Amino acid sequence: MKKSKILAGIGLILSAMLVLGACTPNQPAQQPPAPQPQQEEEDDDAVTEPSPEYGGMINADVFWYTFADTFLASVRNSMIEQEAGFPNLNVRHHDSMDNQATQTEQIQTAIMQGTDLLIVNIVTTGAEDVAMNIVDLARGADVPVIFFNREVSDDVINSYADSVFIGTDAAEAGVFQGIAIANFLMDGDNASIFDVDGDGYIRYIMMRGEHGNAEAFFRTYYSVRTANTMLADAGAGITLVPSAANETSSLYADDGISNYFLYANWSAAESFNLVNTALSAHDPTAGDIELVIANNDDAALGAIQALNEIGFNTGAAGAPKLPVFGVDATDIARIAINDGTMTGTVMQDGAGMGLAVLELSNNIATGYNLMANTGHHNIDATAAKIRIPHGIVN
Repeated sequence: MKKSKILAGIGLILSAMLVLGACTPNQPAQQPPAPQPQQEEEDDDAVTEPSPEYGGMINADVFWYTFADTFLASVRNSMIEQEAGFPNLNVRHHDSMDNQATQTEQIQTAIMQGTDLLIVNIVTTGAEDVAMNIVDLARGADVPVIFFNREVSDDVINSYADSVFIGTDAAEAGVFQGIAIANFLMDGDNASIFDVDGDGYIRYIMMRGEHGNAEAFFRTYYSVRTANTMLADAGAGITLVPSAANETSSLYADDGISNYFLYANWSAAESFNLVNTALSAHDPTAGDIELVIANNDDAALGAIQALNEIGFNTGAAGAPKLPVFGVDATDIARIAINDGTMTGTVMQDGAGMGLAVLELSNNIATGYNLMANTGHHNIDATAAKIRIPHGIVN
């Protein structure tokens, strides 16, 4: 069995981004924005004077966009396990069932019931008015709000002093996935093995996440751009190109990457159906599809299930396979990597994210401001946004 290897380090990311450069869009809905700069580390850990406004046991309400998401389930379970270490917090978890109206109503109810802190994994990403409405509700009730995982804009965070965002650097996930893909293709004879038709092009299908979601933008774009930059710099003689099995969109910038995908929307079931259909018309043994890139592990695993239907990626000795890469490093994805049915994934530190949420919540419970004692974190220069680093697992 193959052992999981975790390669973390922000220096690798920064050097990769220096190579890649930045792309600044006219509109975020058309092209993925550039990675956010991070501020010099401040000595926030030195904050010693609590505010008299807060202090003692507080009620903290967490609103999850859905309980059904595999990665977020790992974050939630980790938070629940760690809550015992924060006796000043009474944490209540709510399932918004992937419905923004439901989530907004839950938030309003929590405020009416006297919540002390809103912790929001927003349902509708990329909609400024929805996030601003939540901030307005928090401001009106004079309670802090922590957004996490599903990113809101700098303008939203900067509109209210008692708001923060905790999540990953979405560009970092794409960069790491691209590094993993390039390193795999440059390892041994993999380039010639998986360039099935020998034409110098690796035809991929992209299992894309939610429209309007920053993580989906970045992972789609930077995974391919990073891999191709590394392959070109190394003189590998191969290039990733979209397979004709992808759908062609006109929603995004015409960069040769962003408009080519199958819209799995984070779902294993949707990914299975899309890849099953694609395989009925596009033959991997002829080089029509040579690689699978997924914005998350659930979509990667759904693609693997579809490949199993034609005898690919079964893990059996000598069985044909396509390289499949995901993001999240869920437990089931790690098992698939060890079994040889999946190739690699990018680790989101669910435990680290959950701990950061609890630490900032505890700031409120113990009378400090939200961003007190955060000097050990990576913080954006442009807004109160804490970034939890990624790692590669293969």
